[in-house]
Amino acid sequence: QVQLVESGGGLVQPGGSLRLSCAASGNIVSISDMGWYRQAPGKQRELVATVSSGGITNYVDSVKGRFTISRDNARNTVYLQMNSLKPEDTAVYYCYAGIKIMSWGNYWGQGTQVTVSS
Repeated sequence: QVQLVESGGGLVQPGGSLRLSCAASGNIVSISDMGWYRQAPGKQRELVATVSSGGITNYVDSVKGRFTISRDNARNTVYLQMNSLKPEDTAVYYCYAGIKIMSWGNYWGQGTQVTVSS
């Protein structure tokens, strides 16, 4: 089976930085897109950023210029560097990946809490 394990969340002051990591493991044949969603209390889950297997990135407008998504294909790992954090970035962040084992499927991490507060 496949597991996505996230790390790097925590409490940070406004203007601070955090780096999230998400490593995929298991009987992986191939990985297509990887990315991050977030869900704040009382709100719908929101797509934050994606990166294709070829390195093409996309961001939601609210994080452009502040967040950077990257991936290490050799390690099956996706990262989210978050700078200039704002209180409105507070949410549970979930990584996802399109992964082929016997067939293609979407897999999710367990979520990591990011809290931006003074």
